[in-house]
Amino acid sequence: MAGKIRNDRHRRIGKIFPVLESFFQRQLWPARLALLAAAFVVASLLGVAFFSYGSKLYRDWHQSRLLHQAASMFQEERFIEAAQTAREVVKLDPDSLPAYYILAEAAEKQNLEEAVSWRAQIARLLPRDPDSQLNLVSAALRFGKLDLARKALGQVASTDRDSAAFHVVAGWLARAEGNFAEQQEQFAAAVKKEPGNDLYQFNLAALQIHSSDAEKSAKARETLDRLSKLAPFRTGALRALLNDAVARNDIAAADNFAQQLQMSQEVTFGDYLLCLNFYQKLDEKKFRLLLERVKPFAARNPSDLASLMNWMNENGLAGDVVKWIDKLPPDKLSSPPASIAVADAYSTVKNWSRLKRWTRTGMWGEAEYLRLAYQAIATRRSQSRSGGTVEAEFETLWRSAEQATNEEPARELDLARLASKWNLDKESEQLWLRIAKNPPMRREALDALRRFYRANNETGKLYEILQRLHESSPNEAPITADLARLGLNTEQNSKQSYDLAKEAYDRAPNEVNCAVTYAFSLDRLGRSAEGLEVIQKLPADQLHDRHAAVYVALLLLDTNQIDAAKEYIAATNDATLYQEEKKLLDEVKTKFAIASAAPSPLVSPSPAELTPTPTSTSTPRSL
Repeated sequence: MAGKIRNDRHRRIGKIFPVLESFFQRQLWPARLALLAAAFVVASLLGVAFFSYGSKLYRDWHQSRLLHQAASMFQEERFIEAAQTAREVVKLDPDSLPAYYILAEAAEKQNLEEAVSWRAQIARLLPRDPDSQLNLVSAALRFGKLDLARKALGQVASTDRDSAAFHVVAGWLARAEGNFAEQQEQFAAAVKKEPGNDLYQFNLAALQIHSSDAEKSAKARETLDRLSKLAPFRTGALRALLNDAVARNDIAAADNFAQQLQMSQEVTFGDYLLCLNFYQKLDEKKFRLLLERVKPFAARNPSDLASLMNWMNENGLAGDVVKWIDKLPPDKLSSPPASIAVADAYSTVKNWSRLKRWTRTGMWGEAEYLRLAYQAIATRRSQSRSGGTVEAEFETLWRSAEQATNEEPARELDLARLASKWNLDKESEQLWLRIAKNPPMRREALDALRRFYRANNETGKLYEILQRLHESSPNEAPITADLARLGLNTEQNSKQSYDLAKEAYDRAPNEVNCAVTYAFSLDRLGRSAEGLEVIQKLPADQLHDRHAAVYVALLLLDTNQIDAAKEYIAATNDATLYQEEKKLLDEVKTKFAIASAAPSPLVSPSPAELTPTPTSTSTPRSL
């Protein structure tokens, strides 16, 4: 009975609790739902935060691990792997400076042009850091990107431009632009900032040893002699000293430097060629003995063989090269660079039939354009057929040579030099004009065009080229003076020409070209007496140069120094004057004739302080 009661009670309670449960569910559901929703949101936020933080931690750890691996690979000189790993870092973080440093250094170690783009990224991230900009300039110069180098150098703040590092980099940019005067100024500024830096001393001395200033060249010799005792600079200093001694015909000094250079551990085959330069001047018998000793060594290496042949071609020994060719195994000569040197030898001795046979067949690989070019030259020069047939074949071959360059600047440069050497006027002009658009080669191209237009008296085109040269090298006083004088002679941009003449003179008052140009500009402004004072400061022997003498005679006539002018008129030579100078000489002769026919003044003006014609003549830089 008791059990039945308990069971019955449980059944009643069971019926009551579902009712209560249902009641509470109805009453508390909205609150519970809100609570559950809030809990879900909090959990989601915590999950997202944990995931994000965890992901960031993982990314940071992964990135740090990759950077450590890349740095280790770089230290082990595994540059390709180091760069690949650093690129993975850049994918994770496009602004990772350490990764860009590794990429830049690895590319530079492998001499890869992509180093420039990595240096540019570093400069982007550190726009106010002068070292980053200077490193970008250096990389750009290394791979011939002059426009980028100028832009990067311009980004260096004015407050950071008085450092030795800035002056050195600015000096190398000036050199790349062909502005050697500016290069010397910048290197001198670097030495002034850090006089104890031997590298800066070496850079400056290697330039100044060629200076026309006796004091500067003597000081440079002393510096290089000191540096020749230091291992890092020994070979470079000896090379510079040997070249200088040969140029000055100082036989004893040259012999000493040549002996030291040959005993140097860093001696190269090129150094032996420097020694041959010296021994060729010293003693023909000793030179021949050394040359015969060098030939077997050269024949072991295709590059050395070509170097020796080219040296012989350039030093009047092309005939010896032709004889040597017959004694060498054909397989050593059949491909570049030796095959090119052989072609140059045949062309130098004007053996056109052998040159045609040599270049008629064969594949010169990447130098195929030169084989076609030499074949074209041999065809035109041989003249074995009618003119029209020869010219047509020449045109076909030359066009093929140009096409074979694939518009690569370095190949076009080789072709332009060859065209200039063999006076292919139309072809060389077109090539140089194209090459002038390429910044690293612009200076050589403009200089070549300048010589070409000067030789052909195309003053209009010459003026344009001088303008471009001045724009690329504004601090080079002789170029500034050339532009100013041609402008004054042809009456182009007169105001600018006067300003340029003054600018050139202020920069180099002792340079005859600059002084004569400024004096000429003063004469054209009606200030002849001032102009005469300018040239009277120059050494008299320089004023008797046939080009300078025209301007001196004009100034003397315009200051009533008629007798003195006669001497300078006699120093001119119509056949060797430039077209615009011949026109000026006609003006001078007309003035002289009028002045000579006029009665002498009662009181003679003060005589010009110019000495009689000297025994030696120094030629100034000409247009």
